[in-house]
Amino acid sequence: MKLVNKLIDKHGAGHVTLRPEDDEDMWHLYNLIQVGDSVRAPAIRRVQNVSSTGSTESHRVRLNLTIQVGRVDFSSSAAPAGSAGDSSPTEQSGSSAPPTSAALHIAGRVTSENPHVKLGAFHTLDIEVNRDVRIEKMDGWDSVAIARVKEAIIPGRGAEVGAVVCGEGTAAFCLLSQHMTLVANRISVSIPRKSAASGASQHEKVMVKFYAMLYESFIRHIPYANVGLRAIVIASPGWVRDGVLTYLLEEAGRRGDKTLQRALKEKVVKIHVSSPHVHSLVEVLKSPEITAQLKETKFAREGIVLDKFFKMLGTDEMRAWYGPDHVCLAADRGAIGTLLISDDLFRSSDPATRKRYVEVVEAVQQKGGEVVIFSSMHESGQQLNQLTGIAAILTFPLDIEVVEAEEKEAREEAERAKAAQEEQEE
Repeated sequence: MKLVNKLIDKHGAGHVTLRPEDDEDMWHLYNLIQVGDSVRAPAIRRVQNVSSTGSTESHRVRLNLTIQVGRVDFSSSAAPAGSAGDSSPTEQSGSSAPPTSAALHIAGRVTSENPHVKLGAFHTLDIEVNRDVRIEKMDGWDSVAIARVKEAIIPGRGAEVGAVVCGEGTAAFCLLSQHMTLVANRISVSIPRKSAASGASQHEKVMVKFYAMLYESFIRHIPYANVGLRAIVIASPGWVRDGVLTYLLEEAGRRGDKTLQRALKEKVVKIHVSSPHVHSLVEVLKSPEITAQLKETKFAREGIVLDKFFKMLGTDEMRAWYGPDHVCLAADRGAIGTLLISDDLFRSSDPATRKRYVEVVEAVQQKGGEVVIFSSMHESGQQLNQLTGIAAILTFPLDIEVVEAEEKEAREEAERAKAAQEEQEE
């Protein structure tokens, strides 16, 4: 993401102009833009002209429109489940993944004068890569939004891990970046069981076909030649991963692809997982082999912190709290050592709800606690969302029942004091 212009005063009023460059930038914009904000971006509008004879002509016009946001929709790019046709060897092999195509649509009413569009007309902006987007926040730029902008414009991001999560006859090709887990492709082949009648020949024949499909998908969807790709994970239950890696190495040698051979030898990490599904990536990111290589990356940190929370929940539940009300109570007492919060919560259409979570984040940071904002596009973020989207590891144990009783007593005391004050005034 490129920062084109930024003008925000000390009260948070102002605007930011950004230029998205890839899918992850689209995800950042989705997290920045809220209902009620003012957004200006390029648009294509069909315009009708009526001639003096009464005939009408329509043509498309490219123009810049400013709208007040009424709805924001994001869809990540994802290839359909693969088939034999998906991995046709007639397609050109490449050492990097094809360009991705996340879509961001912003709908609302036009708020600026334009010769082609009436004021107040509805329009949907389709945000495009390398086109400037100007954002002005309805309620001003809070600390979380400003931090998101600073994080988005850090150069040199992109996919850091390529992963193939496979089983016998199934494989999912994933790309993991700082904020997104993108499933680039899936393949599935029905593998017959070995039987005494047919022997192993039919089973082996179909497995070879599966490996060939997997190879073609691998070279098209995993950017193995990219310098920024730190690791290539091949994960599976059983020993499928060993057969996959062996086939990839042998086929790369047969085709004389030295770049792929070098990448497989230098970057591949084989990981055992419990199931051949994408959600097993959580297990991958917690494995010692991966955490050692990726300890500085955001998504690895998310996996480690979430694992630490679940372990704490099992061993010392008074130091592991979750749920908005309980976490806010812990923040009020300065007890939070690590706050786990999903970016989903900051996309709330209710300004008061978002403000509440921003205040919790700021309170924890002011007291020296760590705040980990989880991306809901990662498996770890989706797990946290199932747990209300917010949790905390406390620096000292607190009994929820005792704290709630104290809060109730404090409220009753405040009500009594208020009632006594009203009686005196009368």
